[in-house]
Amino acid sequence: MKRREFCRTLSASVITLGLLPPSLLPHEHSSYQKVKIDRIDLFPMRYPMTGYFKFFTGPHGSAGRAAVAVKITADDGTIGWGQSVPIAKWSYETLETATVVLREYFAPVLIGRDPTDIRGAHAEMDRALAPGFTTGMPISRAGIDLALHDLTGKLSGRSLAQIWGKPKGGPLTLSWTVNVTSLDDIGSVMDEGKKRGCRHFNIKVAPDPEFDVALAREVRRLSPESFLWADANGGYEPETALKAAPQLADAGVDMLEAPLRPNRISGYQALKKQGALPILMDEGVVTPIDLEEFHKLGMLDGVAMKPSRCGGLISNKQQIEFCQKHNLIWLGSGLTDPDISLAATLGLYGAFGLKKPAALNGPQFLTTDVLKKPLRIKNGMAYIPEGPGLGIEVDGDKVIALMKKSGGQKWSVS
Repeated sequence: MKRREFCRTLSASVITLGLLPPSLLPHEHSSYQKVKIDRIDLFPMRYPMTGYFKFFTGPHGSAGRAAVAVKITADDGTIGWGQSVPIAKWSYETLETATVVLREYFAPVLIGRDPTDIRGAHAEMDRALAPGFTTGMPISRAGIDLALHDLTGKLSGRSLAQIWGKPKGGPLTLSWTVNVTSLDDIGSVMDEGKKRGCRHFNIKVAPDPEFDVALAREVRRLSPESFLWADANGGYEPETALKAAPQLADAGVDMLEAPLRPNRISGYQALKKQGALPILMDEGVVTPIDLEEFHKLGMLDGVAMKPSRCGGLISNKQQIEFCQKHNLIWLGSGLTDPDISLAATLGLYGAFGLKKPAALNGPQFLTTDVLKKPLRIKNGMAYIPEGPGLGIEVDGDKVIALMKKSGGQKWSVS
C-alpha cells in the first residue's frame, strides 16, 4: 500500500472508530496530501422538470433547472465535483452569469492552489470578485466550494461528516412543496406528495394574503398533524405581512419564512416583535456576518438554510453553528437542488442533526440525474450519501449528454 493510501485509510479509520478527535488527525495540508489544482472544467446545463413551480416559468425557467457542474482535478488525478444552481427569478444570478464568473474570475485564481485549503480559496475568490453588501455571486461560488469539499474528502478518504468530526446522521424527513395558482389544485398536489411518503408540507405564499390563508387552511385540513411552514420569498409589503402573519398562524401555519425583502429591516423587527409566528430569514442571509448582524438587530427567530445560496458548505456550516449557539431556529431548505448540490446539502444537514422536515424539493420537480447511483429518496425520507467527499459518483458521460441536450458548452481552465 502506498504511503498516501495508508494515511487516508488510517485517517478515516480513527475518525470512524472515535480513537482520535479530528483536531489530532493529519491536517489536510500535511505532506502526504501535497497536491495542487491542475484543471477546472465547467458544464452548463438544464435539468428537465415536471410540475408547476413559480421560479421556473417564462422563457428561461421553462427550459429547465439551470446548473453548472464544476469538476476540479488535482495534479495527482483526484477529482472533486460541485454544482452552482442559479435561479434568475430567485436571485440575480443566471446560468450565463454563473458560467462567466466561474470561468473568468473564480477558476483562474485557483489553479495551482492546494485544493484542501478551502478557506484560502474563498479568500482568493473574494479578491477576484469584490463583494457588495455581502459575498459576490454566492450561488456561483458554491459550486467551487462543494467541489473542493468533495476533492478534500476523496484525498483523505473522509466523508463530509468525518471532515467535521460529526456523525453521519440522517435519514432526513422531507417536506413537500405546495405551490398552486388555484385552490382547486391543492388536493392533487398533496396527494402526489403523500404517494411518495411525504407527511409534511411547505406552502408558497404572497402577495395575496386572502388566497394564502385559504391555502394554509386547506393544507392543514388535509394534513392536520404535519409541520407546515409558509414561504413568502420576500413577497409581502410590511403592512400586509403584519396583517397576514396572525391570520396564517390561525390557519395552522407553524413558521413564516422570508415575509419581506431582506432590506426591510424595520419590517422584520416589527414582525418579530409582533410574535404571531416565528420569523425566518432566507434571501439576504449569505455570510455568517449577515446572520450575526440581523440577529443583533432583532429581525429574526431563525434561518431557512441553503448551502447553494450562501457560497457553499463553509458559510452554511458556520451559520448553523451560530443558530445552535444562540438558540435560533434553523430549518433545512434548498434551491430545488439537483443531485450534486443536493448530496452536499444532505451531508451537511445530516451531520448537524436536522430535526424538522426539510424542504428539499429537487426530487419533487427534477426528472433526471447525472450520478452513477442515484441518491436514495424513499417514502418521504432522504438518506445521507456514504463514501468520501460528497459520497457520490458522478457519471461524466451523463454530465456531457445533459449539457449537450441543453445546448451548453464545456469550458476548461488550467
